[in-house]
Amino acid sequence: VQMVESGGGMVQAGGSLRLSCAASGLTIWYLTMAWYRQTPGQGRTLVARLRWMDNSTFYIDSVKGRFTITKDNARNTIYLQMTSLKPEDTAIYYCNEDPPDAGDWGRGTQVTVSS
Repeated sequence: VQMVESGGGMVQAGGSLRLSCAASGLTIWYLTMAWYRQTPGQGRTLVARLRWMDNSTFYIDSVKGRFTITKDNARNTIYLQMTSLKPEDTAIYYCNEDPPDAGDWGRGTQVTVSS
């Protein structure tokens, strides 16, 4: 299994980014997938989740209304559209199943938001 995250970068506060996660070795359409983020000295925390069975979503309070998680089953890829970015969104972003499989973490993609 391999997760390859991309789309990160450096943006100013208020900007937008779209993260992608291409999964191989597993089929995402029947899995609950999620985005996580990690800041220095902190563990990875859940940001958003997309349930496979009904496409329902969950977001942590701090990103509600700003982030949107979607997936493309044909491409076996999940996305995180991030708008109105804030400096506190600065982190390395990862995708994985929910709950996460310890062996499936990718390298992540760095998002840096300047004020």
